[in-house]
Amino acid sequence: MGEQTAKAPGLNRAKTYQLVLFPLNNGATNVYYVLVLSYIATFGSKVLALSMIFASVMVTGMRLFDAITDPIIGALMDRTNGKFGKFRPFMVIGNLIMAASILVLYCLTPLIPASSMGLRYAAFVALYAVWVIGYTFQTSCTRSGQTVLTNDPKQRPLFTIFNTVGSLLGMGAMQFFAPILAKNYEGGYASAGFFRTLAPVGIVISILLTILAIIGIWEKDQPKYFGIGGEVSEKVKLHEYVQIIKNNNPMQRLMVAGAGCKLALSIATNTTVLCMLYGCMMGNYDGLYLPMMVLGYVFSVPFFLLTVRTSQKEGQKASLMKYVSVAFICYIGVLVLLLLWGRSDAFTLSIMGGNGLSINLYTILFIAFFGIGYGAYYATADMPIPMVADCSDYETYRSGNYIPGIMGTLFSLVDKLVSSLSATVVGIAVSFIGLESLPTQYDPYTPGMNWVVIVLFCIIPMVAWAATLIAMKGYTLTGEKMKEIQAVNACRRDAVANGMKLEEAMTKWQSMDQLPVEYRS
Repeated sequence: MGEQTAKAPGLNRAKTYQLVLFPLNNGATNVYYVLVLSYIATFGSKVLALSMIFASVMVTGMRLFDAITDPIIGALMDRTNGKFGKFRPFMVIGNLIMAASILVLYCLTPLIPASSMGLRYAAFVALYAVWVIGYTFQTSCTRSGQTVLTNDPKQRPLFTIFNTVGSLLGMGAMQFFAPILAKNYEGGYASAGFFRTLAPVGIVISILLTILAIIGIWEKDQPKYFGIGGEVSEKVKLHEYVQIIKNNNPMQRLMVAGAGCKLALSIATNTTVLCMLYGCMMGNYDGLYLPMMVLGYVFSVPFFLLTVRTSQKEGQKASLMKYVSVAFICYIGVLVLLLLWGRSDAFTLSIMGGNGLSINLYTILFIAFFGIGYGAYYATADMPIPMVADCSDYETYRSGNYIPGIMGTLFSLVDKLVSSLSATVVGIAVSFIGLESLPTQYDPYTPGMNWVVIVLFCIIPMVAWAATLIAMKGYTLTGEKMKEIQAVNACRRDAVANGMKLEEAMTKWQSMDQLPVEYRS
């Protein structure tokens, strides 16, 4: 896997430690994915006593702000090429902005007197807006930085598995610590003390992961890896981005697929949904949440390996479609089981009883369908991320423009829109059964809550997966096509480096059969 051993001309391979460390940037931002997007609506409604609908809908409404900041930050990244590279400055600045805003939000805003409710609303919105900017800075680097890390079609799929490991270190750590910390405070997730403790823990984990990610990309974050033209690449004007994306059909389809995968993951793993499922419906949140979470991760491991193997053999498109289909089929079984819930004591989840292990057929079937389905969709949830690099390379092949920043921020925008949409969908769904605040693990079952869980936990993810499959059916960047794109880009890059004009190189080499023999291997 060494960078310089037995490689074709112009092929850029990453070293093993680079492939392992750089994806930890996604883990660093996923810490905040859990810290903010999983809990901010609960924090707003329970701790700050804001309107539940406001706290939920505001998270999505703030994406209008994102629609402005994302392309600006993407364009800024594409134009950046300083002493510390193109990506590292955005990783550092983004993480520091998120840390400062969340520390103030979770630790200081509860100190605002309840009599100054207007100030609470203003602080909540302002600090969340600041956090959004920092999140855009750092998340866009995960997507755009892959273009310099490696362009080897055999290596790029490996980014998915290392990216997932990084995600687990960030997201998994927060999901593990949160329920443990919640037990120490009266009111659990509704306690201000819980958020004062969780925020610093998450910030420390995120900073450590960011440092490791910076080490991973350090050597690659330099001009010779920046597209065809390197240091002399033509700067793309902001108004040209709309036309570029309009002509990049694979990117359009990938944005739909990424949205589908992210929506399924963000709603099905939303804390409120899981509190209703394991706590309010099944009556044993503490005994079910962590075991089911661990089982889901265990089932994910073989699927991570399968997705990489399939991607390397058949391309990332084939891999994504195959395992999203597996998730869809398995969740039909989960849906049937939830529809049967409550018919008798046998139709409920049970793992541990008063006398030890107490597991029934319903639980065994649920574990099988949920475990396989969760393993399949969790393994594919981040698969569109390395595919963004393919779309960026395709744009370089198509137009000669190297714009990983705008590609990364466009995908980041979709990611955040969908992630925040989950909070709004959950809040609105809960309001239909007459609740004025988001339920926690300590709240009793409310009539109709089972239907809310069925819709949020099963039906919406299944619709999202269907949209993913439809979008990817017409996705043209197959494994074979990416080999051609990388070979053509490499030939053009070497020609430009030797003095040929970019326009001439773009015209002279457009397909594999036009390339010199050494580029066809």
